[in-house]
Amino acid sequence: MAVRDLLERAAANPALAHRFDDRAELVLAEALNNVVEHACAHRPDAMIEVTLEWRAAALTCRIVDEGAEMPGGLPGVTDTPRAEDLPEGGFGWCLIHALACDLRYTRARNRNCLEFTIPAAP
Repeated sequence: MAVRDLLERAAANPALAHRFDDRAELVLAEALNNVVEHACAHRPDAMIEVTLEWRAAALTCRIVDEGAEMPGGLPGVTDTPRAEDLPEGGFGWCLIHALACDLRYTRARNRNCLEFTIPAAP
């Protein structure tokens, strides 16, 4: 529910609303759901900080959380999986990689930081 609330607030924010499109909502939803379901699954009180800003015709996003470290670092996507081979929700990283640029993941002082940009729609 918190993810849905954040997405609704971002879409209604005057500084973002005119450019907050379906792609931005989808990428943020996938990334935040991964944080909630995986990194913070055992820490319901964990802090999650989201920073969104428009710069140079792109939405820059930064998600910082106090959850578990991402195993193996930022996953790469080499081939698009077939729908019948994945459980529900298994397309998250494929969607993020397809719609976002400059993906970066770091971990410092027991905090994860995922940063990416989403170019403005043509």
